[in-house]
Amino acid sequence: MKMKSTLSMFLLTLMFGFASCNNEEITDQNDQSTVSTSQNLTAKVGNCAQVPGWASQNGGTTGGGTATEKAVNTYALLKAAIENTSVKVIKVSGTITIPAGGRISFQDQTGKTIYGTSGAKLVSNDQTKAGSGIIYIKRCKNIIIRNLIFEGPGAYDTDGWDNATLDDSQNVWIDHCESRDGVDGNFDVKNKSDYITFSYTKFNYLKAPRAGGSGGSDDHRFSNLIGSGDDATADRGKFRITFARCWWASGCKARMPRVRFGQVHIINSYFNSTASAQCVMAGKEASIRVEKNVFENVKTPIDLMTGFTAVTAVGNIFTNTSGNTAGKNTAFTPPYSIVTLEASAVKADVSAGAGATFAGNTCGSF
Repeated sequence: MKMKSTLSMFLLTLMFGFASCNNEEITDQNDQSTVSTSQNLTAKVGNCAQVPGWASQNGGTTGGGTATEKAVNTYALLKAAIENTSVKVIKVSGTITIPAGGRISFQDQTGKTIYGTSGAKLVSNDQTKAGSGIIYIKRCKNIIIRNLIFEGPGAYDTDGWDNATLDDSQNVWIDHCESRDGVDGNFDVKNKSDYITFSYTKFNYLKAPRAGGSGGSDDHRFSNLIGSGDDATADRGKFRITFARCWWASGCKARMPRVRFGQVHIINSYFNSTASAQCVMAGKEASIRVEKNVFENVKTPIDLMTGFTAVTAVGNIFTNTSGNTAGKNTAFTPPYSIVTLEASAVKADVSAGAGATFAGNTCGSF
């Protein structure tokens, strides 16, 4: 075991490079060994190292790499740059308001990075069923989105659109973003999407939910849906998703996330929404590993729904919670290694680092 762990460390050093940190460890899920280290792997972009979690698999995720940047600061420029397959790196600055019905369609592209400078924000004020939403990412591969705030007009159950949606897309890394106040949800994943990582991303609702929508829920602050229906059996074997050092913060009611069919790894994340009814929700044929997270002042940290496959809950901290905290059956084993905080260090790390906290597309420690 010691020889195998040493070899794993050597290979990881070659792949990722190191940066200093404290209170971290590398968890090798393949042999279940844990290697203590006083150094930290660095999750980077462009000419930096590979991304963490499931997005590191299937050939990895590099986005637009070191291609020439296209700077945008208006809706027209942003839309044109996203729709232009020749533009590989987009730098967003300022606040860009999506006009009514102007949701951006990002389709059929490979190898692209969209990132924000400090304070960059994409805002939608449309609560209608047809006109809501900020960006819809469909049939895309090898995509990186970093350091952006997605702000919707507030939850309203009209079967409208999420702030952002991944549809039939593979190898996508969402890093240091914040998605808040989505009409239907904050950031959903559907239709055979696969090899996805959310890292240091914050989800919350700062605006009161609007009642009376046609969908029937008066409080639809449902953050993250993985899989659109129990009958979407083409999703079997897909939805390999990592949520690492993410933060489900104030106002989130449920779906943190709600999973169908997927193999979802939720690690070193922080849940502290006092509005919660359920946090992690294991639905139809879901296999979920809930590892070294912090649940604080929430209800039902782990919801074992009808038809789930397995939830492994290990090393979590539950403070002033009510409802189920236990897993059941044995979930999948991730094929990757990832730097792992002890649960006692998660709250401070995530509350300081999650969200659009970077100055731009910089290489940041993970």
